[in-house]
Amino acid sequence: MVLTPSVPEALRWLCQATSDLQAASNDILHSCPNWVLFKVHQALEKALVAAVLCRGEAFAGHRGLMGMAQRLEAEEPELRGLVLDVQWLCDCGVDGKATQYPSYHPFPMTPSEAFPSVDEEEVLKRAQKVLVTLKDHVGRK
Repeated sequence: MVLTPSVPEALRWLCQATSDLQAASNDILHSCPNWVLFKVHQALEKALVAAVLCRGEAFAGHRGLMGMAQRLEAEEPELRGLVLDVQWLCDCGVDGKATQYPSYHPFPMTPSEAFPSVDEEEVLKRAQKVLVTLKDHVGRK
């Protein structure tokens, strides 16, 4: 699916990213860190897509969080630090697959058991920082 590049389309994606991040916030401290991490992943993915769309570029496929962050930071100087923030989040377990599928973990571990020591509140704070950065970026376009 190719998305039409435009600021209004980017704002639509940011709106859903905000909703996804709120859903992650609702799950904090409810013994489901994999769901917090997954919902943060969904929010970041949508916010990064929004930043690509507002540049007037069609979004034709998934490049992963790091790929999108690296490209955006390389082409948009005001986004310096984006890659470090996204990398930190990925290192904490923010992922669209490992948070959901047992095959990403050694047997007999499941995703619900795989992230016992993640600091959910810190992950949410860092994700909020990235979302604000990307909202500001889109707002300047």
